[in-house]
Amino acid sequence: MAIQRFANSRSMDMASLRARDRLVERLYHLGICNHKVIDAIRSTPRHLFLDEALAHLAYENSALPIGQGQTLSQPFVVAKMTEALLAGAAVRKVLEIGTGSGYQTAILASLVDQVCTVERIRSFHEKARKRFRDLKIRNVLCRHADGYKGWPQGGKFDAIIVTAAAPDLPEGLLQQLSRGGRLIIPVTHSAQTTHLYQVTCSGSGYRQQALEPVRFVPLLPGVVS
Repeated sequence: MAIQRFANSRSMDMASLRARDRLVERLYHLGICNHKVIDAIRSTPRHLFLDEALAHLAYENSALPIGQGQTLSQPFVVAKMTEALLAGAAVRKVLEIGTGSGYQTAILASLVDQVCTVERIRSFHEKARKRFRDLKIRNVLCRHADGYKGWPQGGKFDAIIVTAAAPDLPEGLLQQLSRGGRLIIPVTHSAQTTHLYQVTCSGSGYRQQALEPVRFVPLLPGVVS
């Protein structure tokens, strides 16, 4: 029985690797060209960040539900946001707003020195922390708190990534960017239009660049116990 379980597990791992290879090939065709991001997507087991019933869909290029009206973002969007975050000056310390399942966090953790991640829903926060322990991801600090407030005690961040759509640029998050730092955030302009923005902090203010249309759940204030 133990041998059979090992064989089944090995077969599942090989199938997962083949599925990941197909996914990253598609991401290349969609314009993702940062090889470090591609390697992070290939090496991170997305199926482990989903309920077992949805694991077979993990390497499709689609957003998937994780409960409580929240989603695990489409792999292309994860790759695009990560690529934008890494563009420019070196990034060592990142603040993530919206831990969710922890998949985006794990991608970031493989690319930077430290990730500080904030989640407003306690059950997501606790599940993500367990996943990080199980996967031996040790450079992530987790906090159950209001994402709008960021992590003021963490000092300045080289980059901030927000995984939900805000109605505008949160001033509290902008103030936590280091000079030259980048904020990657979806901003909803109307009920029909949400764009991904890269905002760079400079000595004279903030420079905004719209990247592309996206779909995200809304960024909400407060916490859920």
